[in-house]
Amino acid sequence: MIRKLSSGEYRLYSRKKNPKTGKRRNLGTFKSRSAAEKHEKAVQFFKRQG
Repeated sequence: MIRKLSSGEYRLYSRKKNPKTGKRRNLGTFKSRSAAEKHEKAVQFFKRQG
């Protein structure tokens, strides 16, 4: 899940909320949306690795 920050950067959040805090985990902040999307694909790829 990618959100644009007021600073103009994009932040990648986890898809699920943390049940303890009720918030999403920050998975990185990026200068461009394409960089955030690229990292999200990498995260999904490594989630599926044994």
